[in-house]
Amino acid sequence: MQDTLLTILISIALFSAAIVPYIRKIKKKEEKAKLKFHEMKITGLHESKTMHPHIDVTQCIGCGGCARVCPEGDVIGVIEGKATLIHGAKCVGHGLCVDACPVGAIELLLAKPGRSADVPVVDEHYETNVKGIFIVGELGGIGLIKNAVRQGKAAADYIAAAQTAHNAEYDVLVIGAGPSGLAAGLTAASKKLKYIVLEQSDIGGAILHYPRAKIVMTSPVELPLWGKLKLTEVSKEALLDVWQKIIAKTSLNVSVNEKVVEVQKTVGIFSVTTSQRTLTAAKIVLALGRRGTPRKLGVPGEELSKVMYRLIDASSFNDSRVIIVGGGDSAVEAAIGLAIQERNTVILSYRGKEFSRIKERNKVHLEEQIAQKKVIVIFNSEIRTIEEHEVVLSTPSGEVRHENDFVFIFAGGEMPFEFLKKIGISMQQQTID
Repeated sequence: MQDTLLTILISIALFSAAIVPYIRKIKKKEEKAKLKFHEMKITGLHESKTMHPHIDVTQCIGCGGCARVCPEGDVIGVIEGKATLIHGAKCVGHGLCVDACPVGAIELLLAKPGRSADVPVVDEHYETNVKGIFIVGELGGIGLIKNAVRQGKAAADYIAAAQTAHNAEYDVLVIGAGPSGLAAGLTAASKKLKYIVLEQSDIGGAILHYPRAKIVMTSPVELPLWGKLKLTEVSKEALLDVWQKIIAKTSLNVSVNEKVVEVQKTVGIFSVTTSQRTLTAAKIVLALGRRGTPRKLGVPGEELSKVMYRLIDASSFNDSRVIIVGGGDSAVEAAIGLAIQERNTVILSYRGKEFSRIKERNKVHLEEQIAQKKVIVIFNSEIRTIEEHEVVLSTPSGEVRHENDFVFIFAGGEMPFEFLKKIGISMQQQTID
């Protein structure tokens, strides 16, 4: 009897020694997830405006596999036994969470709950309802570099395979020199097509102003005429340097600072009017980017890589001197998000005399950060010049220099959807209940 009791007690002790630390670890992770979720809710970054995982909580079993495989870290966490979207704005669409879920409770979508997102209608070859026009990359709903490259290659491959006689100057004209557009151009070159890539700003402009310090790539991508691009975590500057080397080595035909103004279909080919000339092409690949063209200030130094137009990962900016330009919710939320990180100094510059159109929630949280001297608001101010380590602000008391590491500009932008509708491309809405 005593031996049996002793055996039971030993079994309980061993079981407790194994299970209790595990339970504590799970509880600790959940508390950390709750704190992060609260922090993201304050800054508005818990919701995503583009790609993000949609979790069906009725199917979720709370295993946490989705959270463990995410290369971005804290997009998903487990709270009260269910996977929860914590930092939706940080998601770039790796999709590993979808594969890791054992019950199929996750899918990648564009719209946030209760909202709709316009997505161009394309077929399996990325061709739109306007025959001869293809859409690839983030504009078609995929923002990850690996997937954007895959789409650009696939569209150009299909165009080459279906090539027919025509009287246009180019077999294919690519609009946009981001990863998907450059991949389409490289593929066209490898297939001996007559092509051109048009970019309204500089090569890789979207990469240079990517709204985080590091870019994560989960697997290598194969680029025609170059080979495998093997990068894991890389700085924007390093990735842009790689793209420049690829363009130089392959002599890719890219025209920069040439904005496409109009696209018209005439007698089986397309007439493309740009800011400089009119071109004709048999096929067109649109690789514009879903967020369109950010409105720029037009000041000296705005081309520097420390200048960004969106914030998706405040936690990657620490020990930094940051200036934010804008007077809307996006600017205020960015200021709050950056202010609560470690050892940041944040200046919010706004040309108006007061904030007149921000949410009450944001107003309250901003006042808290101002009271704690974590945010300095300068009204009636504008950036004059941006330098490597300083920014010159024009203020009511004159020009003032501020030491600076990063600049975030929230001045609105020109969305691509009106351009698509003008061409005649059909859109569909992706809605989440």
